Amino acid sequence: MFHQGSTSDKAILKKVNQHLGRMSLGSHSRVTAAVSHGQVTLSGNIQYENQRRPAMKAAASVEGVHGVLDQLRIPPRKAYGQ
Repeated sequence: MFHQGSTSDKAILKKVNQHLGRMSLGSHSRVTAAVSHGQVTLSGNIQYENQRRPAMKAAASVEGVHGVLDQLRIPPRKAYGQ
């Protein structure tokens, strides 16, 4: 039921994951993507706030994406010495 020229959610997800995989988000960041009708939802953990915008931009840059929902979290840092 796609219009000519539209991109399937599966194809979008593959491209979004490729774009996210090329990013250097650090070993403690785990970002997952889901796609529904061209809407991408990014969820998981990022290590620093300054990683949020590049991840969102990477997902939004994929052809066929109509919007990106940000559900990324920054977990609290563990207190050292406790």
